[in-house]
Amino acid sequence: MTVKPPSARAVVPGPGRLGLVESTAADELRQLGWVDTDSIELLWSLSRAANADLALRTLVRIKESLGDGWRELDAALRADKSVRGRLLALIGASAAFGDHLVADPIGWTLLAGSSLPSKDQATSALLDSVGASLDEGAGPGSQTYRATVTGPEAVAALRKSYKDQLMLLAACDLAATVENEPVVPYQTIGHQLSDLADAALTAALSVAIATVCPEGNCPIRLAVIAMGKCGARELNYVSDVDVVFVAEPADATASRVAGEMMRIGTSAFFEVDAALRPEGKRGELVRSLDSHVAYYKRWAKTWEFQALLKARPMTGDMELGRQYAEAMSPMVWTASEREDFVPEVQAMRRRVEELVPPEMRERELKLGRGSLRDVEFAVQLLQLVHGRADDALHVQSTVDALTALASGGYVGRDDAANLTASYEFLRLLEHRLQLQKLKRTHTLPPPDDDEALRWLARAAHMRPDGRLDALGVLRAEIKRNSHRIRRLHAKLFYRPLLESVARMDKEAMVLGPDAAVRQLAALGYTAPENALGHLTALTRGASRKGRIQALLLPTLLEYLADTPDPDAGLLAYRRLSDALVDQTWFLRLLRDEAAVAERLMRVLGSSAYLPDLLIKAPDVIRLYADSPSGPRLIEPKPEDVSRGILTASGRHSDPNRAVAAARSLRRHELARIASADILGMLDVPEVCKALSSVWAAVLNASLSAVIKASVVELGTPAPAAFSVIGMGRLGGGELGYGSDADVLFVCEPLEGVDETVAVKWANSIADKVRKLLGAPSTDPPLEVDTGLRPEGRNGPMVRTLESYDAYYSKWAQAWEIQALLRAHPVAGDPVLGLQFLHMIDKTRYPAGGVDDAAVREIRRIKARIDSERLPRGADPATHTKLGRGGLADIEWTVQLIQLRHADKIQSLHNTSTLETLDAIGAAELLSEEDVELLRDAWITATKARNCLVLVRGKPTDQLPGPGRVLAAVAQVAGYGDDAGEFLDNYLRITRRAKAVVERVFGGE
Repeated sequence: MTVKPPSARAVVPGPGRLGLVESTAADELRQLGWVDTDSIELLWSLSRAANADLALRTLVRIKESLGDGWRELDAALRADKSVRGRLLALIGASAAFGDHLVADPIGWTLLAGSSLPSKDQATSALLDSVGASLDEGAGPGSQTYRATVTGPEAVAALRKSYKDQLMLLAACDLAATVENEPVVPYQTIGHQLSDLADAALTAALSVAIATVCPEGNCPIRLAVIAMGKCGARELNYVSDVDVVFVAEPADATASRVAGEMMRIGTSAFFEVDAALRPEGKRGELVRSLDSHVAYYKRWAKTWEFQALLKARPMTGDMELGRQYAEAMSPMVWTASEREDFVPEVQAMRRRVEELVPPEMRERELKLGRGSLRDVEFAVQLLQLVHGRADDALHVQSTVDALTALASGGYVGRDDAANLTASYEFLRLLEHRLQLQKLKRTHTLPPPDDDEALRWLARAAHMRPDGRLDALGVLRAEIKRNSHRIRRLHAKLFYRPLLESVARMDKEAMVLGPDAAVRQLAALGYTAPENALGHLTALTRGASRKGRIQALLLPTLLEYLADTPDPDAGLLAYRRLSDALVDQTWFLRLLRDEAAVAERLMRVLGSSAYLPDLLIKAPDVIRLYADSPSGPRLIEPKPEDVSRGILTASGRHSDPNRAVAAARSLRRHELARIASADILGMLDVPEVCKALSSVWAAVLNASLSAVIKASVVELGTPAPAAFSVIGMGRLGGGELGYGSDADVLFVCEPLEGVDETVAVKWANSIADKVRKLLGAPSTDPPLEVDTGLRPEGRNGPMVRTLESYDAYYSKWAQAWEIQALLRAHPVAGDPVLGLQFLHMIDKTRYPAGGVDDAAVREIRRIKARIDSERLPRGADPATHTKLGRGGLADIEWTVQLIQLRHADKIQSLHNTSTLETLDAIGAAELLSEEDVELLRDAWITATKARNCLVLVRGKPTDQLPGPGRVLAAVAQVAGYGDDAGEFLDNYLRITRRAKAVVERVFGGE
């Protein structure tokens, strides 16, 4: 083996070793003369640029533009590491600034300065570019100047001067990626960019004044207020600059000056946006101070006060700007006392999240989950909550606010430090992405674009860590910081609360009682003192369960805050935790299964119907987890559930114990079905089918148990066959949570048994079944209603087939015939049930259809119901059962069509409203559009009716007026926090359906 002499190591590195991949690289290095040993240090510096090929290509273009001046630049690059680091880092990270230098190559000399320019220096440079001097009428401390250069020439001069200043800042910011230069802190960059924006708009204002008021002094006092990131002095490289104008007087001249300043600023520097002014883009561009104060006192929404957090006088009449800030400040810090504070803040947060398409959420640095907006939103909300009592929080930048929140004990110190680090990391990536082409962007490259991501990693100064290359480190850091923001976003509000009630960390500063109550109120708790008591109870003591609760609660409370009633949800969670105190699996499941915790809190904060069921049937909570095939809540099939109820109750000979077993399984199933419903896993027909199946199974189990006990007591076989016929929604398989079970009891004496004996026995069986099921209980009621039997409540409880046949053949009234349309066997002897159906078919499906007299009678009864049965004070537009286009309208219309046509159309022999509508459409008895309108109305009304029970915990048919309950119903119905959209949709659908009902049912 030949050992190379040491001098061989000094061989000039070739393009490959330098990371240059373009085929022209070797020629370009020769053009620069960087091919000898004196250039080795230069070459290795070049190799460290974010995109070395781009830097090399740009240098060649700069050399061509400089001509003889290249020698001076080449010498500076070889002799001055600062200039080398700034220039190579700049042109390797920013194609836009490379183009700027090629157009004006002598601009490289700006990079030779030893420090960043001050705000005064930047202002002077920009003002000098348009020959501006202080306006003679300007007051002390005013930033009101008058330019001597106007028009397109002024815009060009301002653009060049601003771009030069921005280039110097970017070069200093990037230099550490190439040479061992000091890293410029994030806050310094934000301050410099904001100061430069102030200077730029000061110069733009000077041109505007010279343009609008060319003669004499400026006749108005105009203050420009910076908002948003510029107001907080944390501006991006490429960003809109949000402003608000205050003027005395606020006349046409003031509006013209403000408009001209915006036009010039937008043309020369960046988009100047005044949309945060009162009334937004529809409002006056310029207002007086008194007009601003009047608007914010009377009309402003919560988000407008949140925007004012960052308001800062930036240029113009600074004394007027100071007066504006002083007038606004008291209103900002009392905004959290407003009645609509919590719902407006929550709605705004959800709207921000919805702005980002799902496929972009992992790439969005600004608006996605775990993004910059998550940090800013949380910090601003905490400032608004606690700032009314703590002046130390009256700061504008996000980083300063986090520091103040930590100092005050409102946020844990470690959490604040970690959140600040993650926030600054994402802002660094945002800055680097914007510098590349000087375009406004917040979006990471696609995950499969390795080349773009590798450039970003190098521009952001990512270095290999021994395990991963720079690209791998970047990907890991993005994931880590995004996850940390998501986690801390949840903790930010709740950890200090829990420190206060549990004293988990004796060294930590904790919120006082008043601050804790304020924080809970801001999170949507209407009884924050009670909520604080629940937290104290849950985390009490030093037990392992208390510690686990303390770890869980930040996330659980975050989930609860997004529910309609976080107060009730927290109380329900406390009750559930108390009831399951001895069940070790419960807290472990919530800790290990994030989906279970989120779903449980959503259910508890949405429903008064479910908490008691879950306390008695806690195993349902295990079903909140997912299996490989999907959510476990929807895995059980109705037929399997029915079989399970019958099997469980069949193990007991005592009817009471058998019915208790059936009740227990019913409780479990109601909890499972309602949970799946609230979580959006079941649609309306599936919910109705599942509820009807459970009711039928419980009836069957109870009937079997009572008959079995009776046989044992009699010592002989049962004297009659017995069947339960479901009527109404039970017969149609369309029960809701608040529905009773309408039934008919039918018996048939066995051969050789006296009918009187058989009927007497059957009546005793029916009576026992009703009493057992109707016994007082804390479960949702099990009412068996026989009011639809012949002769109503005055008729016999049980009849034989022959008795039913005789009655229906001779005495049946129109409403009784109509009721039979939904008759279907649900329990007992299936053969007898089928015989009953065959017997009533001639009554409910009469040959030739019902006659005109019967139709008139049905219409008369319906009209009477509409006028008399609607409860006093009910709103006919929003009563789900008897209101306009509600359930009764749809069902009566469908049933009238059945009565008229079912004798000829076999498919109309159906007890389900929805299935019958399908058959009506298939038979072309109604148009496809009419069928769809009726179907939509039935589903919408049924969904609303079910949601009412789930939210309120008791049966009701009337939608409430605007308020918390309607908002809860809308959220459970799947409309998020938009109760207005839910109500508008309900009214629109039912109104259209009513038009069909009036045309079809109302008379031909």
